[in-house]
Amino acid sequence: MHLIEAIILLLILVITSNVINHYLVAVPVSLIQITLGLVVALVFHVEVAMNTDWFMLVFTAPLLFNDGRHFPKRELWALRGPIIGNAIFLVFATTFIGGFFIHWLIPALPLAASLALAAILSPTDPIAVQSIAQRVHLPKSILHLVSGESLINDASGLIGFKYGIAATVTGSFVATQAVGDFFFVAIVGAVAGLLMMLALNALRVWLLHQGINDVILHTVLNLTTPLVIYLAVDEGLHASGVIAVVVAGLLNNARGNRYVQALPELRIVTERTWDIVVYLLNGIIFLILGIELPVAMHATIAARDVNTFQALFDVVLIYLVVLGLRIAWVWGYQHLGHQDHVGFKTALLSGLSGVRGAITLVGVLAVPLTLANGDAFPARHLMLFIAAGFVILSLIVAVIGLPLLTASRTPLTLRGSTVSTDEDEVDGDAPRALTLAQAQRFLYQMAVRRIESERREGNQKPALDLITEYQNLIRRVDLQADTSEDDIPPIVKDELILRGIGLDGELKTLAEQKSTLDPKHYAKVKKHLVNRRADIDAMLAHRGRKTLRMHLAKWRLSLLQSSKRLIGLRHRNSAKAQAKLTLEKDLAKGGLKYLSAYLKRPDQRHHQYNRQVIYALIVQYRNRIASVKAIATHKSTQYEGQLQQLRAIALAAERAAIHELLTQGYIDAHLAQHLSQAVNNTETAAALSAEEA
Repeated sequence: MHLIEAIILLLILVITSNVINHYLVAVPVSLIQITLGLVVALVFHVEVAMNTDWFMLVFTAPLLFNDGRHFPKRELWALRGPIIGNAIFLVFATTFIGGFFIHWLIPALPLAASLALAAILSPTDPIAVQSIAQRVHLPKSILHLVSGESLINDASGLIGFKYGIAATVTGSFVATQAVGDFFFVAIVGAVAGLLMMLALNALRVWLLHQGINDVILHTVLNLTTPLVIYLAVDEGLHASGVIAVVVAGLLNNARGNRYVQALPELRIVTERTWDIVVYLLNGIIFLILGIELPVAMHATIAARDVNTFQALFDVVLIYLVVLGLRIAWVWGYQHLGHQDHVGFKTALLSGLSGVRGAITLVGVLAVPLTLANGDAFPARHLMLFIAAGFVILSLIVAVIGLPLLTASRTPLTLRGSTVSTDEDEVDGDAPRALTLAQAQRFLYQMAVRRIESERREGNQKPALDLITEYQNLIRRVDLQADTSEDDIPPIVKDELILRGIGLDGELKTLAEQKSTLDPKHYAKVKKHLVNRRADIDAMLAHRGRKTLRMHLAKWRLSLLQSSKRLIGLRHRNSAKAQAKLTLEKDLAKGGLKYLSAYLKRPDQRHHQYNRQVIYALIVQYRNRIASVKAIATHKSTQYEGQLQQLRAIALAAERAAIHELLTQGYIDAHLAQHLSQAVNNTETAAALSAEEA
């Protein structure tokens, strides 16, 4: 398959996997991507020809640089001794103990290749470690230690892997020379990464002083930084490009970095761009693994030296050995003098949280195809099979085992499966501190109140449209924050019930006006209302999900409305059109009146319907009435100007609310900046839409 076609296919599969993950939230997206890759390879016989020479550069450098950018540097410095020591010693222990065990278990795999395989199985996914550790309430010292170890062991594991592969390829290995070379390449790589990052930051600041402050330009420079540093250190200095990009990532967003402070909007653009890059790179790696699995499985089955079931059993044994080493490490670290006492269960949770991810796959996929003498790399297919099985098994064990041990159903988060929020940890001694979702909800409510205060007879339609936008945002925040385990979220259930009541009122109003309406129009409107009422009942019976017929009906209505806009409302002043508008207004009034009467009934007052849902439905009915009036009075031409004016007022209310929350101590400066940037982005998008209109 040609390179461009392969890239397009992989991008489509990445998008597909995340759509599927939206419905299967309990399954890590990485497992879905592996499955998709496997299905594509088996069904469509797709193969991806890889050049292992650039694999480490394209995937490893950006991922490690991004991990360094997001790691809490104060905690890393405070625990620098334990983090660096344990990251190196644990990797070495895993490399040698695990390597000799793998060679003993699988004699067909050379010792040097076994050591390399054990080394590349050591790195853990830092995002997975943090997400799991936080939800099981590990002590902060353990959380920061394991997170820091997951960052540093990427570098040490990749270096150990590189030496093992080099020894296999060349056929020679001297332990003392390897140890000396290790410290040389590590120190030189760290110093080179530090100096190059300082130089690049100085260059960027100089560009800013010259008036070259284009955000896109600086974002591209930031994205290419890890590639330049990795190439220069690895190829030019023959040192560790891996350690160089980790150090560069740590330095890139340092608190004293004047380059970052010079362009506040640059941070937002850069973060979102990096989210996309990591999202795609991580997804592509797991997809390639799924595509490569049939090749590895076929080669393993065809090999006479290793039985297929034995290979599967070997994966389980290797996983248990490596897991045992991690558990012993965490437990031993605490019992060798650290202040926080950790029991076996905590050590077990910490061990299970050591999910393997993209770095392990990047390494094993980068194993060369041939040795220095031109012979095929020994048992390369077996290394890929074991590494793939190890990654998949670590994911499955974490998904199944952790909820059983913690009684938590929080989905497993991996590198590239979420976007970064840049939120600081909320101090447990500050009970008034709001979360991001709570703060957003407050901002939206303040905007709605401000719009309501500006709503007049002449701007009803744009005001109610804008209020509806904010109501949808509030609804989205509420649904995301909903933690109930009911079949239907309470807010959705209340909305469906009250919508049904409103439709009952519309049907009753329609029946009262039957004698004054055209029979065909009456039958058409009644059928539409009856179908909508049936849809409500169907959604209540199907956990709030829309049926296929409802999706098709929505698509048909959207197409019909688009056609009407293209054709134009040429006959809106005709008697027939006026009658339709009058009926639409009467139905909206009837539904609103019936809903209000229903909520005032004595038998319904005990039911605490969601007030936000009630207000949203009332706004929707008022909006329908205002829409008819706007058409009937020819005020639609003023709509855009009034909408822009009200949106500016609403955004000003959001900014005032941010200032209020900050001064009252409900949010910190970092969250305030994040919220302010979101308001700025909304304002920019609205301005662009106005220009296009």
